[in-house]
Amino acid sequence: MAKMIKFTKMQGAGNDFMVIDGVTQSISLSADTIKKLASRQFGIGFDQLLLVESSTVADFKYRIFNADGSEVSQCGNGARCFVRFVVDQGLTQQNEISVETASGIITPKLEAQGLVTVNMGAPRFTPESIPFVAETAANSYVLEVNDQSHNIAAVSMGNPHAVLVVDDVETAPVESLGSVIEHHPRFPERVNVGFMQILNEHHIKLRVFERGSGETLACGTGACAAAVSGIQSGRLSSPVKVSARGGELSIAWQGANTPVMMTGPAVTVFTGEIDLDAI
Repeated sequence: MAKMIKFTKMQGAGNDFMVIDGVTQSISLSADTIKKLASRQFGIGFDQLLLVESSTVADFKYRIFNADGSEVSQCGNGARCFVRFVVDQGLTQQNEISVETASGIITPKLEAQGLVTVNMGAPRFTPESIPFVAETAANSYVLEVNDQSHNIAAVSMGNPHAVLVVDDVETAPVESLGSVIEHHPRFPERVNVGFMQILNEHHIKLRVFERGSGETLACGTGACAAAVSGIQSGRLSSPVKVSARGGELSIAWQGANTPVMMTGPAVTVFTGEIDLDAI
């Protein structure tokens, strides 16, 4: 018997998602099935799969799976698509919702002109909270990669990020260096790697190599991590416009233990049904 599930394809600044309603549908997905669905040739194609579930502590629960089938704790662009999805599907009448994630509760809010603002919570800089192997917290660390030294910032936005400042994101070795740093032994849970070009104190360009997915057209938590690391080091000032290959995000952060506020688009591309037994 065919196992049909309904889904929605969405994107936020070019970071694309398969979003599934697990509230009104019974959903059970193996890592192998997710990898097949993620295939752009043989499946739906996406950077991450987002699963909407019921929660006992918030309005909804939000689970995130990378294209390789691994589950992760947070995804900023996905969070914006999440609130757009539950409103459009009639799962809530509220424009601002609380959402349970593996790294805590977030509160996305629908704004005017189709934009969504997400309270991403406060960034974490202590090595054990990232996690990152270092004796003490610092604004910058030296990371040895293939007999070369690279200065990075390390920060958690509910998931681990390494941020490198580069002269030009277009010529930065995103694929080759990003894939090596992702698996660096000082990041025991792997890491997302951001390559940041500073245009001025309020504007950066950014490319991100995401763990489990490779380079994506945009990364919401990566944009937060890059802006926060630049503000923390005194090179950037809030708010920061982040220009990714897929679009632009706005990041505001007042420092210390205050939350990071991320604003950007969330767009439905198409809806459909797929037979899980057929892929």
